[in-house]
Amino acid sequence: MNADPRIGRIVVVGASLAGLRAAETLRAEGFTGSLTLVGEEPEPPYDRPPLSKQVLLGRTPAADVGLPRSRAVDARWKLGVRADAVDPVDKRVILADGERLPYDRLLIATGTRARPWPDAAEARLDGVLTLRTAQDAAALTARLDAGPRRVLVIGAGFTGSEIASACRERGLEVTVVERGPAPLVGALGGTLGSFAAAMQRAHGVDLRCGVTVTALKGSAGRFTGAEFSDGTGIEADVAVVALGAVRNTEWLDGSGLAAGVRGVACDAGCRAFTMYGIVTDDVFVAGDVARFPHPLFEYQMLSLEHWGNAVAQAEVAAHNMISAGPGRRPHLAVPSFWSSQFGVTIKSVGVPTFSDHVVIAQGSLREGRLVAVYGYRGRITAAVTVNRAKWLEHYQHLIETAAPFPPGTGAADRPASAVPVPSDVPDPQVLSHGPTVALTGHLPDRRLTLVRPEPPPAAHRP
Repeated sequence: MNADPRIGRIVVVGASLAGLRAAETLRAEGFTGSLTLVGEEPEPPYDRPPLSKQVLLGRTPAADVGLPRSRAVDARWKLGVRADAVDPVDKRVILADGERLPYDRLLIATGTRARPWPDAAEARLDGVLTLRTAQDAAALTARLDAGPRRVLVIGAGFTGSEIASACRERGLEVTVVERGPAPLVGALGGTLGSFAAAMQRAHGVDLRCGVTVTALKGSAGRFTGAEFSDGTGIEADVAVVALGAVRNTEWLDGSGLAAGVRGVACDAGCRAFTMYGIVTDDVFVAGDVARFPHPLFEYQMLSLEHWGNAVAQAEVAAHNMISAGPGRRPHLAVPSFWSSQFGVTIKSVGVPTFSDHVVIAQGSLREGRLVAVYGYRGRITAAVTVNRAKWLEHYQHLIETAAPFPPGTGAADRPASAVPVPSDVPDPQVLSHGPTVALTGHLPDRRLTLVRPEPPPAAHRP
């Protein structure tokens, strides 16, 4: 296609997966103007999922997870530089080094960062780590290579569970502390959360649920152990804080955009909203930092931390940035993600947290090979497979067509009794980590100042 010739300068803030794929799409669809990518990390774009899997197991060096390029993007790269602000009036991005980048179109793809341990002094102890960046993965791998006597993992979401799995595969003792009732419960609900808990304990994880870490202890600046809310504690050499992610939106304060702790709100075409709910035509959003409506989930705003969503949304955003109104398309991809841990592969399609019931439609929890199907108000909204990924395409079609829940018969290995039970999706506030999919309604992150037009002056009377 031919890009809109009036668009000569595009700035992409965020030089990771979404930023790179957007840049490639822009060039593939005919954009020939100035393209600048800004990234706070000094490294070129790299792949994050291997960091908690192959890298921690020592199979792949953290320096070798760079993202493959599908084409040359002919861009100016500003790496190792933070974006500090946006001037929407003059259409400029202000960088930390003082440079001001003019734009005709701006793509915000700043993603997330690891949520830090809340006590700054305890967080500075040698041996207290997070896992988000390649540098984080290299540092944690070196600690695991040194053979610590015990590793403490705080939070049992997907990242925390994968870290615990890597520790056990290395033969290391590991304690996992989770404020919620079970691992993965924030993403998959109670039924599969209980399955995950049994799986971790069967693999030798010291799993503590319904417990919080009240203090990280140290001696001479080194981490030595932790105290828990139930009065117990442990000695350990390494603590990994896996409390979920923080969306990188602070640099947008004062920009007038609908940006806050949940991300940057946009329409289904990736166009950012202002804080008053007015859609912009020159600022777009993609990836983990975006909040967008999805018709399959009652137009609630979705925030996703998924590899596939970052790619699909970046491609839609790039297309719409250089297309006239009638040529724009919506981002309506069904969310999907996967995780490998404790010898099983978990794959999901849809939004398990958007559910009121779940049923084991195929296989069983006992054998550890199954398909769990989630429903909301009588229709299918998600499916999660454990070592049965071949069924995902089938259930994706059922989700897209709003098929009735529970699903009908037809699978050769369907269990004799498939009774739906409550999905037991907890309030994220009771978890020590955030879910991988967040659904949010209308809840502004700050008080809004209503702008009303001034009344016309009174007519002059003689």
